[in-house]
Amino acid sequence: MPASRHELFRLAGLGLAYLPEDLVQDHVAAGRLVRVLANWSPLITGYHLYYPNRQPSPAFAFLVEALRYRS
Repeated sequence: MPASRHELFRLAGLGLAYLPEDLVQDHVAAGRLVRVLANWSPLITGYHLYYPNRQPSPAFAFLVEALRYRS
């Protein structure tokens, strides 16, 4: 899979990125990326869902409820 422009910039050392750990863990393990400000990055658990309007579709509302009560 070709790398995105943002991924190429990160791997070239041209900036910082705030990304989910599971997306970059292989690069960190291989030494291609370095984690910075670890003490300032709180562990965030759970889901963060955004939708464009105040009345979600019934299917989306069902998904939200299913995720809310998932253990």
